[in-house]
Amino acid sequence: MHFIQPQCVLQHSQCIRLLLILNLNRCIKSMHTLKPLYPVGIVINSQQVLLLCDASLFLTQNHSECVITNIAIALYDYEAMHEGDLGFKKGDRLRILQESGEWWKAASISTGQEGFIPSNYVAKDTLETEEWFFKGVSRKDAERQLLASGNKIGSFMIRDSETTKGSYSLSVRDCDRTGDTVKHYKIRTLDNGGFYISPRNTFNTLQDLVSHYKKQSDGLCQSLTVPCLSPKPQKPWEKDAWEIPRESLKLDKRLGAGQFGEVWMATYNKHTKVAVKTMKPGTMSVEAFLMEANLMKSLQHDKLVRLNAVVTKEEPIYIITEFMEKGSLLDFIKSDEGNRVQLPKLIDFSAQIAEGMAYIEQRNYIHRDLRAANILVNKSLVCKIADFGLARIIEDNEYTAREGAKFPIKWTAPEAINYGSFTIKSDVWSFGILLTEIISYGRTPYPGMTNPEVIRALERGYRMQRLDSCPQELYDIMLECWKNKPEDRPTFEYLQSILEDFYTATESQYQQQP
Repeated sequence: MHFIQPQCVLQHSQCIRLLLILNLNRCIKSMHTLKPLYPVGIVINSQQVLLLCDASLFLTQNHSECVITNIAIALYDYEAMHEGDLGFKKGDRLRILQESGEWWKAASISTGQEGFIPSNYVAKDTLETEEWFFKGVSRKDAERQLLASGNKIGSFMIRDSETTKGSYSLSVRDCDRTGDTVKHYKIRTLDNGGFYISPRNTFNTLQDLVSHYKKQSDGLCQSLTVPCLSPKPQKPWEKDAWEIPRESLKLDKRLGAGQFGEVWMATYNKHTKVAVKTMKPGTMSVEAFLMEANLMKSLQHDKLVRLNAVVTKEEPIYIITEFMEKGSLLDFIKSDEGNRVQLPKLIDFSAQIAEGMAYIEQRNYIHRDLRAANILVNKSLVCKIADFGLARIIEDNEYTAREGAKFPIKWTAPEAINYGSFTIKSDVWSFGILLTEIISYGRTPYPGMTNPEVIRALERGYRMQRLDSCPQELYDIMLECWKNKPEDRPTFEYLQSILEDFYTATESQYQQQP
């Protein structure tokens, strides 16, 4: 038998604090994870002891086993939008009844109401409820977020280590002779569960570590000021809403027209802003589209435009995706705002696209039409890859035949032009062309050349020349992408790593111990 035994009871004006001795044989394996529990109620009967506690846990103890039940804390307000949703306020405690995908079934601790909640609006681990803790953020994304407008010198985050499982890193916004920058520090762990950056100062918890470095820099580049701003995450798409009624969409504003249809800003069910691509009748078969769309739906990554839903019961087919405020990368870099973007940010755009393509590569998928017009940009200047996979199912000879006026010859690898051989390596070739679009602020590739002239030039081994504004190191990456043999071209994983560290390849990414 395993019992929860109070060691002592301390009366306070606001709460009762119980320090507990737990028999850990069945319940908890690691001693250093234990923290004091703050009960809000105790129920005792002949069968069990139930402790309702304020440390995000239910501990239920009966004669034979110990059960730890899921409690999550709301990180943001959420207003119920769909039938069956459960609304909540930031800080509310919710008992998780069922975890499945992006929507979890939960019950409010305060009201007892049940419903579905967006899983990215809550956190189960108490550390995740700290405003300065950013779960699953990479070093590069930490830099992007800390350097975004609204943050200041000393803004910081603690994040999971990319290299050491179970460890953490501290990222701090700094300013040096080169301008605003981000410094990274490894947070090391002690055998007893404590933490330190410098062995001179050790801390029982990460909260203690943050508190110390807020008071003084003590060897860091800056003392810590405020947590990095964290915009409310995008709500998951409505549960089970894949094929949706056409009348649930209100087309608000036409954003553009392409070869195969139009793109609209729209509102779904009067509450969610989306983008809608309307496909011209006859562009593709509904059956082929649905097969491809189901594949596309399974590809989910921060650097891929999210496919939310479709309308296919009759033509025109509608493709509903997340809304990207700045439009296509091509239009953005041609705009006044885009023209003010400096080289480091252009390189960062390239790295983001390589990251998305590395995910597509890892999933053994192919884009087939990678160019700046098919990259979208949101208000935070995050680049996301759009229209992946659509090229394969378009039934328009003007697009699918190399002689067709719509065929994107200037972005297409020679083996794909000549033999229809599309692979991830032909996408790498296209990525090299996309780099020329970015560095030139949207210039059409092979300026002054017609499509037939480009084909003949490529057969002679011609490659675009380096622009004066293009660093030699970036041009070398382009030439790697344009190797004649597909197998000689780099992987997107490699391209991502080299572009993410374009300016820091010769420097240590992490600061030495202070």
